[in-house]
Amino acid sequence: MTTLDIPPQGHATTGVSRALLPFFVVTIFTSALLLFVLEPMFAKMALPVLGGSPSVWSVAVVFFQALMFAGYCYAHALTRWMDPRWGTLAHVALLGAAFLFLPVTLRATGAPPTEHDPTSWLIILFTISIGLPFFALSAHGPLLQAWFARSGHSHARDPYFLYGASNIGSFVALVAYPFVIEPLFGLRAQSQGWTVGFTLLAMMMIVCAFSAFQRYDGVTIADGIGSQAEAGPAIAPTTMMTWVMLAFVPSALLVSVTAHISHDVAAAPLLWVMPLGLYLLTFVMTFRSRSREAQAAFENTLSVMQPWLSAIVLMVLCVGTLAWITLSFVTHLALFVVNALVCHAALYRLRPPSRHLTLFYAAMSLGGALGGAFASLAAPLLFSSVIEYPLLLALALFCRPGAVAEIRVFAASVWAKIVAATVVLVLAAIALALFVPAELGYKLLAGMIGAVLLLNWRSAGRTAIFGVAATIAILLLHTFTPGRESFRSFFGVHRVEEVRDGKFRTLSHGKIMHGAIRIRNDDGSTVTGKPLPTTYYAFDGPLGEAIATARQASGNGKLNQASFIGLGTGALACHVRESEAVTFFEIDPLVVWLARDSGRFRFLSDCAPHAHYALGDARLTLAQQQNRSDIIVVDAFSSDAIPTHLLTREAFELYLRELAPQGMIAVHISNNSMDFTDIIGRVATDLGLHAYVRRDLAVIDNHPEFRSASVVAAIVRDPADARGLLGGSGGWSKIETTSQTPLWTDDYSTVLTAILAKLRIEVANLGFFK
Repeated sequence: MTTLDIPPQGHATTGVSRALLPFFVVTIFTSALLLFVLEPMFAKMALPVLGGSPSVWSVAVVFFQALMFAGYCYAHALTRWMDPRWGTLAHVALLGAAFLFLPVTLRATGAPPTEHDPTSWLIILFTISIGLPFFALSAHGPLLQAWFARSGHSHARDPYFLYGASNIGSFVALVAYPFVIEPLFGLRAQSQGWTVGFTLLAMMMIVCAFSAFQRYDGVTIADGIGSQAEAGPAIAPTTMMTWVMLAFVPSALLVSVTAHISHDVAAAPLLWVMPLGLYLLTFVMTFRSRSREAQAAFENTLSVMQPWLSAIVLMVLCVGTLAWITLSFVTHLALFVVNALVCHAALYRLRPPSRHLTLFYAAMSLGGALGGAFASLAAPLLFSSVIEYPLLLALALFCRPGAVAEIRVFAASVWAKIVAATVVLVLAAIALALFVPAELGYKLLAGMIGAVLLLNWRSAGRTAIFGVAATIAILLLHTFTPGRESFRSFFGVHRVEEVRDGKFRTLSHGKIMHGAIRIRNDDGSTVTGKPLPTTYYAFDGPLGEAIATARQASGNGKLNQASFIGLGTGALACHVRESEAVTFFEIDPLVVWLARDSGRFRFLSDCAPHAHYALGDARLTLAQQQNRSDIIVVDAFSSDAIPTHLLTREAFELYLRELAPQGMIAVHISNNSMDFTDIIGRVATDLGLHAYVRRDLAVIDNHPEFRSASVVAAIVRDPADARGLLGGSGGWSKIETTSQTPLWTDDYSTVLTAILAKLRIEVANLGFFK
C-alpha cells in the first residue's frame, strides 16, 4: 500500500484523547448492530402482508443493498467534495430527519396487488417505512472510517480494520435477533428499543465527528484526505470493475442460498440471518492485517477448498432427493462461505490507500446491490427455474487468484478433451432421454463429477474448470429434461412433471410435492372420469376425515360453505359435492392458472367447476367473504415452509369470525423440519377451543394411489363437533399443552419453538429414552 496523506504517527497533539479509538470502535459497532437488527425486524413486520413468502426477504435484501450503495455514495460525496464541517452538519441534519420515521412500523401503502408481481409495491413499502433511517445508518461504515483517517491517530493510516469492527457488530445483531431478541420481545417492544438505540447512536456520531476534526500540529481539516485526494494516482476503471465483480458474486450467492434454505424450511428470521451472518463473518476474517506470506497461504487454502466443495454441491444438485436435505444444507452453506472468502480476500488484497476508501466501499456496495438485484429481481424474469445458482457457482470459480492463467494452461491439456467429451456425453444422454430416466441421468452425472475429481485431486485448476463444465451440463439437464415443466413467480419455482413411469403428474414447489393426479392406468391407458384425490388429500386421510366430520356436524348433512386456504393442484375440490359452495384462497396467480388448466390437473374442472377463487393473502381476503364456513382448511405451503402468520392467535380469531357455530378449522401442518402441534394447541387453549391431531405417517413409499404421510390438526368450539374424528379410523388425539408453550401472536412468534418440538419428536422416535 502507498503512504496515506495523513499526519504520520506521533504527529498527533497531546490533546488527542486516548479514548478516541475505542469510542470509534464502539460507535461503528453500535451502528452496524442497529442496521442489521432493523433488517430482519422490519422484514418480519412485512412478511404477513404477502403471505409469508420467502421472496419478501429476497426483495428486502435487494432493497437494503441498494440503500447501502446509496449511503456509501453519500459518504463518498461528503468526504470528497464537501468541507468536512459542512458535511458533518449535513449528516447531523439527516439523522434528525430520520427521527420523523420512528418508531419503526409499517406505513400505509394500500393493499398489495393480487394480479401481478408485488415486488415494486414491496419496495415502496420499505422505502416509505424505513428508507431514511436505514440510509443514514448505511453511510456510517465508510463515514466513520474516513473521519478516523483524518483524526491524526497513530492507527489512522490504515482505517480498514474498523470495517472488521463494523461487521462484528452486524454479525452479533444477526445472531442475537433470532436467539435473543425475537424469542424475548414482541415487534412493538423491538421497535421501541430500536428507537432508543438510534437516539444514543445519533449522539455518539456527533461526538465522533467533532472529536475527529481537531487541529493537529498545524494540519487542519482542510489539509486532510479530502483536499489531497488528487495527490495520488487515480483509480483505473478496470480496478473499479474488479471491485464491483468481486462484490457481485458473493452478494448474488447470498440471495440464492437464502432463498434455497427459506423455501425448504421456513420464511423466518432464523433462516434469513444464518447466511447473512456468515456473509458478514467472511468480511471479518478477510479484512484484517496479515503478512504477505500469511495472506498468500490463506488464499491458496481457499483456492484448494473451493473447487472441491463446488463439485460436492454439484453432485448434491444432481441427486437432489429429500434424503440429502441435511447434507445439502451444510454443503451449500460451506461452499457459500468459501466463495465469499475467496472474493472478499481478493477485495482486501486490492484495497486502495485510505484517500480512496469511500470510493472503494461505494464500488463494493454497487457490486453487492447489482448481485442482489440479479438474483432476486432479474433471475425470476430471465429463468423459469433456479439456474442462476449453478451459474453463480461457476462464476465464483473464476474469482480465484490466477484463474485466467489456469484456463490458458488447461485449454492446451488433454483434460480439456476429457471435459469436452463429458459435455458431449451429457448432451447425448439428453437426446436419449426416452431410454434414460432423468433421475438416472442426474446420478450418472454426479458419478462422472466424482470420478474426474479423483483423477484431478492434485490440480485445483483442473477441478475448477471441470466444475464449470459440469455446471453447464446440469443447466442443460434442468432445462431440457423431458416430461418436466418449470414455472416461476414471485412466490417461487413450480415444477410440473410426470413420475412413476408416467402414471402420475405432480406439482412441486422447491423439494416438496404439493399434489399429484393419476393420468394413466397400470396398463398404460388414459384415466377418465372423476379423478381421485391423492397424496395428502385421500378420502380416508386426516384432511378427508376432517371435511367429512364438518359435513356431519353442519346439521343438514352438507357443507353450506367450504373455505380452503391454499390451492395446490386443487385436489380438495374432489371432497366437495355439487350442491356445496367452495372458495379457494390463493396468493399466487400462477398456481391458480396451473390448477385450472384441465390439460395438466383435472381436479377443479371435473369436481368443482363452480368453485370461487380469492387472490391475495388469506388474512386479507377471508374477511371479505359473506357467508360463514362450515370448515376452513389451512393448507398453505411455500415449499416445505408454512407461513407463520396463518398460525397466530389473531389468525385464529379471524377464522372463528368466519366459521359457522358448529364449524371446524383443519390445519395441514406436515413439515420435515418443524412441528406446530403445541403451537396450535396453545392458541386453541387461549381462545377456549378444543384441538386434536392425527399423524398419518405409516404410508409406504410406493403406495399404488400415491398416498403421502401427513399431519393435520383439527380445532372446534365444542368437543361434540369432533365426535366424527374420534369415532372414525382412529389415530386422532387431543392436543394437550401447558402455559409454558409460547403463545404465537402477530407481535410475537419464533420458529425455534417449532424446530425444537420436531427435534424432541425425532429423538423420542429413536427410542433412547424408552
